[in-house]
Amino acid sequence: MNSLKNIFVLLICVCFLIHKAYSQENLALIDCSRTIGTIKGLHGVNLGPLCYRGTIDLSSYHKELKVPYTRLHDVVWINADAVDISTIFRDFRDDPENAENYDFKTTDDYIQAIVNVGSKIVYRLGESIEHTPRKYRVHPPQDYEKWAKICLGIIRHYNQGWANGFHHNIQYWEIWNEPDVKPSMWTGTDNQYFELYKVTAQLIKKQFPDLKVGGPAVGNPVVFEGGSSKPSDFAYKFLDYCKENKVPLDFFSWHCYTDNPSVIVRKAKAVRSILNEYGFQSTESHLNEWNYLPNNDWRPMLKNGQGIMREKWYEKMGGTAGSSFLVSVLSLLQDSQVDVANFYTGEIQGFGLFNYYGAPKKNYYGMKAFSLMLGTPTRIQATLPIPQSTILAGVNENRDRVNVLIALNSKTKQQLKIQINNIFWNQQTDCNILAVNSDKNLEPISNTLLQPPNNLIKITCEPPTVLLLELQPAKK
Repeated sequence: MNSLKNIFVLLICVCFLIHKAYSQENLALIDCSRTIGTIKGLHGVNLGPLCYRGTIDLSSYHKELKVPYTRLHDVVWINADAVDISTIFRDFRDDPENAENYDFKTTDDYIQAIVNVGSKIVYRLGESIEHTPRKYRVHPPQDYEKWAKICLGIIRHYNQGWANGFHHNIQYWEIWNEPDVKPSMWTGTDNQYFELYKVTAQLIKKQFPDLKVGGPAVGNPVVFEGGSSKPSDFAYKFLDYCKENKVPLDFFSWHCYTDNPSVIVRKAKAVRSILNEYGFQSTESHLNEWNYLPNNDWRPMLKNGQGIMREKWYEKMGGTAGSSFLVSVLSLLQDSQVDVANFYTGEIQGFGLFNYYGAPKKNYYGMKAFSLMLGTPTRIQATLPIPQSTILAGVNENRDRVNVLIALNSKTKQQLKIQINNIFWNQQTDCNILAVNSDKNLEPISNTLLQPPNNLIKITCEPPTVLLLELQPAKK
C-alpha cells in the first residue's frame, strides 16, 4: 500500500515538474529596470517608392516605415531606365567632363521621391542584374579611369549641383554589385573587378575625401567549416587586394538569403571579425541585401521554376513566415556589429514588401511593427526561451510607454506567458496587443488592463506570428 502511495506521490511530483518546466519554457521575461543600449534602425530597403512605370507610388508607406537608408540597385520603375551607369551615360565614347553627355532626368525623379520620404541613400555605381542568356551591360568597362570619371560626374550632379543638379549629400557610394555572381552580374575576372574598384575608389576619395566608398556587395562573404568561419575565396582575395594596394574601403557590403535568421547573425559576426583580422577595424559592415529564402531553395526563381511553383514561393516569402523571419532578423541584428542593412526590396516585385498592385504584404506589416519600436528606442532586457523565436523590448524617453516585439517561428501552437517586471509606473497598465498572422495585418487581437505588481500576460498563438505589445499607464 505504501509503495503504491509513494508511486502516486512521485507521479504527482513528476507532473508538477513537467508543468513547471513547460511554463518556464514559454515564459517571456521583460525587466524594465535593465536598459541595454539603443534599438538600431536597421530596416533600410533596396529601391524607392516609385514603381511600375510611375503608375504605383509607395511614398506614403515608405514614410510610415521611416526607412533610414534606401539602396539603389535593380531599379525597374521606367523600363529599368534609371540609376545604372549605362542609362545615365549612354555612349561610352563621349567625354565624361561634358554635362551634355549625361541623361539624369529619370534618375533625378526616382531619387527625389526617396529624398521626399526622408530616407538617406546608398548609391550603387554599376549595372543591374541580367538573368538573360545574352549579357548586355555587366561587362568590365573598356577604360576603368574613364568609367570612374563618369562616376565622379554622377556624384557632382547629386551632391554639388553640377549639370542642373542637386545637393542631396549622398554619403555612401558603392562600386558595383555582386561581382562574384558570374555571369549575371559580372562577366570579367576577379582581378578585373579588383582593378576597377581600386581605380574608382581612389579617384572618388581624391576628389571627395569626405564621402564613403565601398563594396563589393559580395553575394557569398563567409564560408562556415564546422564551428569556425573564414572569408569566401572572393572576399579573401578582395580584402587582401585592398590591404596590399592600400585601396580605400570605408564600408564592406555583403548579402545573405536564407530561411534561418541565425545564419544572418552568424555571418554578421563573422564579417566583422574578418574585417578586424585584415586590418579594416574602422570599415563599416553593410548587409545591403537580405530576405527570407523559403527552404533555402533558389530553383523557383530560376527559368525552370516559373508558374505555380514560383507563385507559391513568393507567397511564402511575403507571407506570415516571411514577416516573422524579417522581425527575427531585425531583432537579432541588434546584438551584431552591422552598421547599415537593406532589405531586398521595398517595392512591388516578388521579393518586395508589396504585391504588383501596390498592396502591402504580410512582411510589410512585420517591417512596420519593427519601425514602431523606434518610438521606444531605449532597449530593455527581454528573454524568450522558445526555439526559433525572438523578442525585443524598449521604452520611450518619458518612460510612459513600453513596446515589446515578438516573432514566433516555431512549428507548433504556443501558450505564451509574458511577465513585465519593474515597470516604470505604479498603477494599472493598458496593454494593447497587435498581431501579424494569417488573419491580422498588425491589428489588435487583445486589449486588457494589467494589475500591478503582477503584470502577467497570457496569449495563445499559432506560429508564424508577429506580436507587438504596446504598454502604457491606464487612464484614471
